[in-house]
Amino acid sequence: MTGEERRAAIIEAAVRLFAERGFRGTTTRALAEAAGVTEPVLYEHFKNKRELYCAIVEAKSQEGMARGTALLRPYAEARDDRRFFTGTAEFVLECHGEASADYTRLLLFVALEDPELGLLFHQRQREGMDLLARYIERRVREGAFRNVDPALAARVFLGMVVRHGILELLYGDAFVERSREEIVEGMVDIFLNGIVSNKER
Repeated sequence: MTGEERRAAIIEAAVRLFAERGFRGTTTRALAEAAGVTEPVLYEHFKNKRELYCAIVEAKSQEGMARGTALLRPYAEARDDRRFFTGTAEFVLECHGEASADYTRLLLFVALEDPELGLLFHQRQREGMDLLARYIERRVREGAFRNVDPALAARVFLGMVVRHGILELLYGDAFVERSREEIVEGMVDIFLNGIVSNKER
């Protein structure tokens, strides 16, 4: 392996182990064994567990932002609100789905065990929140959306999507008996149109 390949392998092994045992419950010895290296080799790449966790968040956040931005840019440029929000919701739920289950569990563990360290992920997530808020702000200026607080609207939309994703991942929650596609469409519809009947407006 090259140095970069070994570093990437250590990060992937650490994600799985942190997700199973938590941040505090994972030793550097166990991390080295899971990655197939010795502890001295582990320390060549990361000084300690904290540095390793930071590298995980940095790598995953950069990857997520790059994919999310590439996915949503065409809808944003076309001002296709429904597809923009549908694409956002689908991407967020994918990030909380089975393929990313270990990473999501890792983040939840660390948020409880070490809030200061957990804040690092929250700060990286702000980039995605800012992107969504800027889109809403632009559409407000253009008259497509009513005059709402863009940051609050972004928080509301992501809040319902993220909560659904976490409940589905942790508990297989089936409170809403619909397919994921139907749930996404329903969330976007409620967000864009509200729930008050036209008769009441």
